[in-house]
Amino acid sequence: MKRVAQTTTSQTETAVEYTVIPQNPSAHIFLVQLRIPSPNIHGQVLSLPTWIPGSYMIREFSKNIVQMKAYSKEGTLAVIQQEKALWKVEAYQGAITVEYEVYAWDMSVRMAHLDQNHGYFNGTSMFLQVHGQEEETQDVYIEAPTDERCQGWRVSTGLAKVSGGRHDFGHFSAKSYDELIDCPVEMGTFELLDFEARGIKHEIALTGQFRFDREKLIRDLKTICEIELDFLGCPDDMKEFVFQIMVVGAGYGGLEHRSSTSLICSRDSLPKDASDRSDGYLGFLGLCSHEYFHLWNVKRLKPKAYLPYDLSKEAYTTLLWVFEGWTSYYDDMFLVRTGLLNHKEYLNILGKNLSLVRRGSGLQKQSLADSSNTTWTKFYRQDENASNAVVSYYKKGAFAAKLLDLHLRLQTHNKVTLDTVMKELWARFGAKGIGLEEDSVELLTEELSGLDLKVFFNDVVRGTGELPLTEMLEKFGVKLSRRKPETSKDFGGKKGTGKSLPSLDIIVASASDGVKVKVVHDGGAAQKAGLSAGDTIIALDGIKLTAKNIEKRLERYQVAEEVHLHVFRRDELFERKVVLGEDRDFAHYFELIDDCSDDVKKRRENWLKGV
Repeated sequence: MKRVAQTTTSQTETAVEYTVIPQNPSAHIFLVQLRIPSPNIHGQVLSLPTWIPGSYMIREFSKNIVQMKAYSKEGTLAVIQQEKALWKVEAYQGAITVEYEVYAWDMSVRMAHLDQNHGYFNGTSMFLQVHGQEEETQDVYIEAPTDERCQGWRVSTGLAKVSGGRHDFGHFSAKSYDELIDCPVEMGTFELLDFEARGIKHEIALTGQFRFDREKLIRDLKTICEIELDFLGCPDDMKEFVFQIMVVGAGYGGLEHRSSTSLICSRDSLPKDASDRSDGYLGFLGLCSHEYFHLWNVKRLKPKAYLPYDLSKEAYTTLLWVFEGWTSYYDDMFLVRTGLLNHKEYLNILGKNLSLVRRGSGLQKQSLADSSNTTWTKFYRQDENASNAVVSYYKKGAFAAKLLDLHLRLQTHNKVTLDTVMKELWARFGAKGIGLEEDSVELLTEELSGLDLKVFFNDVVRGTGELPLTEMLEKFGVKLSRRKPETSKDFGGKKGTGKSLPSLDIIVASASDGVKVKVVHDGGAAQKAGLSAGDTIIALDGIKLTAKNIEKRLERYQVAEEVHLHVFRRDELFERKVVLGEDRDFAHYFELIDDCSDDVKKRRENWLKGV
């Protein structure tokens, strides 16, 4: 590794200074030079986080550090790796420089990526923590790549720019290490859009290839930002906000940050024209709404377990159903309140989400509290048995939030709602930087409403099984129905035709030599016959089977008929007799009740309008 000349342009003598160089886009290598003016005289300890806030999984970012060296003005210093993500530089009295290479080839919003098309990184992947100096100013110099194929690149980030143009390479700064790693950096030839929402500048940096209606996207994002800013008020420490959007052929996801969000979306989910109301675009708006609401809920209003973050190990809380589930409830509710979603579209989304919650048997085995607490080993590390063992604190958490909102509205005659609770949580805890105890939400909700909610929380949050949605929703003029899926891709949302197929009760994917079994659901025909995830089914009753023809083949049979499957498990061929079952009626759909009373209609109107 070639040594880079030490810089001496630090903003202050005590500032920790990083220089980030997109050194070799072809090899996906960033070079980082870390200058420490006043290292610990007993030897400077350095570390890299093992996880990134908002994504609750140990990701071992240190695995991508290729090599590391340290220097003083007198020569090389020893660097000893003491743990998987912890190093110590030998003692030296005076400024030192640590240089290391980071391999960046993760095309997600969680790590780092670099090629000739663009560069992206989260600070948790890039910046070593200088122990003992986390509260010092953290200066960052980002250099432009010298590769001629990277001409015209610029920078988009929530980091404060110290000098030069806002999107030029150069000198940036953070007030602390915590702020430094919470401001991801996008670099490349992205398209930049901007708007103001309640006096706050918002930028949209889009990377990739795309065609879309820019005015509609700006108008709709402005609408979302303004209703959420009005709901809880702009955080005192947020001066501007950046949407970093990576546009790909197929993808969906996001990660929240204190003054920005990194998103991945498919190019088809961007609005094609001013009238676009496609499922893809509405889903993308829901994602933007979700990540923006995290400005308050989890970035600043946090469980006590996250204050401060210890990114060297897991942090446990039973409250992710609040921080992610409530956010998942509000993301689409804000779209309804602004008219970006009409009632029919909203109910369609609710039906699909409830179908996903009830598709597997995990609902019967894991509570929301447990799902939150075990996210490190279960929800974020899902395997082929996840649908049989795990419930989503996002989707079930959103329905728990809905139930709590409706219960409060009904019992207090609309005087106390989930909005009331959310605003008070923000005022008492989030705005003051006070962490939530594990029972804070329950106790505050009881205090504000005057209700005894122990049974509700025991059943809905700490219990397992079905949610009491049907009866509650009828009191708000909404009917919930369920039916059998009509195809493998049918997850409800709308009424069906009454048609249903005999079922193996599996989820499959294409394989070169047949159908790969991805998931075998509890109690279904395939499990009873002894099939397992990973098996490859090559024939049904002697006819070759593929992912494209499996449903057409099953259409020719009846429930309770016996079929013969030829299956490979690893490289061993065997045959199984399977009695076809009837798929469970997990496909749900919601409908407005037209002939309900005026009181019920008013109750429904207040709920959907957020009053």
